[in-house]
Amino acid sequence: MAQPARADHAGVRGAGAGAYHQHRAVLGLALNGKIFLALIAALLAGIIALAFVQPLPMVGSGPLMPAHAKLATDCFACHVPWRGVSATRCTTCHAVADIGRKTSLGVAIVPPKPGFHQKLAGVDCLGCHTDHMGAQPPLSFSHALLAPAVQRQCSTCHAAPKTPMHRNFGSDCASCHTTKAWAPATFDHARYFALTGPHNVPCATCHIRQDTSRYTCYGCHEHRPEQIRAEHREVRATNLDNCVQCHRSADGEGGEGGEGGERDED
Repeated sequence: MAQPARADHAGVRGAGAGAYHQHRAVLGLALNGKIFLALIAALLAGIIALAFVQPLPMVGSGPLMPAHAKLATDCFACHVPWRGVSATRCTTCHAVADIGRKTSLGVAIVPPKPGFHQKLAGVDCLGCHTDHMGAQPPLSFSHALLAPAVQRQCSTCHAAPKTPMHRNFGSDCASCHTTKAWAPATFDHARYFALTGPHNVPCATCHIRQDTSRYTCYGCHEHRPEQIRAEHREVRATNLDNCVQCHRSADGEGGEGGEGGERDED
């Protein structure tokens, strides 16, 4: 009996597999293209959102400061592509050792300015400076840029306070103030007068007219000048305008105190 013929589908199977792989490759390219377009769309959406939230930096950083006006068409004199302004390029013209002593053209500054920049812990020009004067120039200063030994030398940059209560502090501003903000201060009141017992009262009881550099004891104590002089003659006290120099506690005693300010004559 004759055997039935068997069809050879090898060629058909091969053609189908090839078509499948071709379709898979095309599908992969299509998906990759969609992902790419989605990323581009997300990026554009982010840029548009930033333009509404922070319009000024997105539109432009403003004109250059007058000293840098000649560099208006030479962005790469200061900027590194894709990285922003480089402090290394700043020091090409502004050598740290010469700041305050010579101009960028080498002309001596007379008299020379205090050597502040030479005391910085590192070179980070953009930490304080900007060369574009836009509507919101990012001018700032961080005390963290200073070397640790310089951070406590406040008088190098700041004028000494003129209020009487600061006389005994010298240049130790850090004992009350921080570099983050001048106020509020961490003043140790007990160092000058202990607010204990009946003296634990609101500030305005002793410091009138919102002036903490002056104080009065007459908000509670009714002393007459002649009575005060008579009572203090035996201890030879002459500085009767500064009660807290001797009286630093609720019992009226306390030994030698410090000058906490000037006493009002009210």
